[in-house]
Amino acid sequence: MSIITTIPDSEATGLVAEQYESDRRALGYVPSHTRVMSVNPEAAAAWEGLVRAIVASLGLRRYELITLAAARGTRSRHCRLAHGNRALALGLFDETDLVRIASESSADELSEAGLSDAEIAMMAFAEKVSTDAASMTDADSLALRAHGFTDREIVDIALAAAVRNYYGKALQALAVEVDVPPTLSEPVREALVRGL
Repeated sequence: MSIITTIPDSEATGLVAEQYESDRRALGYVPSHTRVMSVNPEAAAAWEGLVRAIVASLGLRRYELITLAAARGTRSRHCRLAHGNRALALGLFDETDLVRIASESSADELSEAGLSDAEIAMMAFAEKVSTDAASMTDADSLALRAHGFTDREIVDIALAAAVRNYYGKALQALAVEVDVPPTLSEPVREALVRGL
């Protein structure tokens, strides 16, 4: 549990109150990560703006796949649980496909989960950004280009993975409590944290 003192609901005003209310509307509660990051509400709002700009370009499905892959690379339970739950709530995947996507699955298993070869390559790129970005070369970007991604999409994939690294690592560094969304079934919860 983080030692950071957060603002109680009853004392939240201005931007902090807006951030809390946004999560209450979307999730039904205010997660620990929102409470801790709202200690600097302007930075939290700027980060959310960056995410919105990336999602607007990539689309929700691609963004969530990249997020799940990047969170695997950073070993972020926070992000995998939150975004696995989000992907289910948005109807991007059903539970069976999400379990396949979240597990260390082969390309064939990911194909069975409805992912295209391009999406599988995109996820591999995102995970590598999160585990060993310093070793990446033009060959990694060319692999995405070979799957039909434009230069803008390649940049957006890198940005989506990097923004997940930023947020996930900040939560880990601050020892923020991992919230387990109450709507996730036990098999999905296990799949989202397995191997991390």
